[in-house]
Amino acid sequence: MELCNLAIRIIFLLQITIGILGNLSLMFYYLVLYYRECKLKSTDLILMHLMASNALVILSAGVPHTMAIWGLKQFVNNFGCQLLLYMQRFGRSVSIGSICLLSVFQAITINPRGFCCKDHKFKAAKYIGCSIDLLWVLYMLINFIFIVYPFTERNSKNVTRKRDFGYCSIVGSDEISGSLYVALLVCPEIFFSVMITWSSSSMIVILYRHKQTVQHIRSTTGSSRTSPESRATQNILALVATFLVFYTLSSILRGCIAFLHNQNWWLVNITRFTSLCFPSFSPFVLMNHYSILSRFSLVWRRNKTS
Repeated sequence: MELCNLAIRIIFLLQITIGILGNLSLMFYYLVLYYRECKLKSTDLILMHLMASNALVILSAGVPHTMAIWGLKQFVNNFGCQLLLYMQRFGRSVSIGSICLLSVFQAITINPRGFCCKDHKFKAAKYIGCSIDLLWVLYMLINFIFIVYPFTERNSKNVTRKRDFGYCSIVGSDEISGSLYVALLVCPEIFFSVMITWSSSSMIVILYRHKQTVQHIRSTTGSSRTSPESRATQNILALVATFLVFYTLSSILRGCIAFLHNQNWWLVNITRFTSLCFPSFSPFVLMNHYSILSRFSLVWRRNKTS
C-alpha cells in the first residue's frame, strides 16, 4: 500500500509539473508573438485564454490536491476552500467555453458556402475578443453565486453533509444548490460539448470533401506526402477526442462521487487525475496542431534577419 501511495504522489506531481510548464510555455510563446508581430490571429487569442484557464484549473485543483496527498492536510480554512472551488469551477467553465469557441470559429472559417460568406467570417473574427471577454465575465458571475449561496443558507434547516477534499473541507450543498449547479454549470457544459462535436464533425466532412476534390491534382504530381487536409483532419480529431474523452470521463466520475455518501479513495483520486488530464496535456496537442515550434523559429529568424 505504501508503494501505491508513493506512485500516486509521483504521478500527481509529474502531472501538475507537466501541465504548468506546458501552459506557461504556450502562453509565453503567444506573448512573444504579440510583442514581435504586434498582432495575434483569432485562433491564437482563443488559445491564449484557453491556456490561462487551464493554468487556473491546475493551480487551484492540482496543486492543493498534490500537497494534500504528500501529507499537508487541511491547510486551507473555509473561505479559502470556497475560493479554491470557485477558481476550479471558473477555470473549467472558461476552458470548455474556449474550446467550443475555437471549434465553432474554425468551422465558420473553413466553410466555403452557405451562411459562412466572407462578411460573416470577417465579423466572426472581429467579435472573437468580445466573445472571450463575455465568457470570462459571465462565468465569473455565475460561479460567484456558489460562494454567496452557502452564507445565505447557513441558518437553513435543510439537511447537508460535509465534503472533504483533503486540503480543506466544507459543508456540502443541499438539493437547491445542487439544482443550481446543474442548471448553471452542467447544462451549459453539455451544450458546449454538443456544439464542439457538431462543429468538429462539420470540419472533418468539409476537409474530406475538399481532399476528394483535389485528389486528382495531387495524384498527377506523384507526391507521397500526407496532404494538408489529412493532417488537419487528424489534428482536429486528436484535439476533440482529447477534450471529449477526458471531460466526459471526469464528468461521469464526478457524478458517481456526488451520489456516493461514502467516497472511495481510489475513485476520488482517479476522478481528480482525469479532471486534470485535459488542462495538463492539451498544450502539447495544440503545439502539434498549430505547429508552434516551426512558427516560433520562423518568427525568430525573420526578426533576426530584419
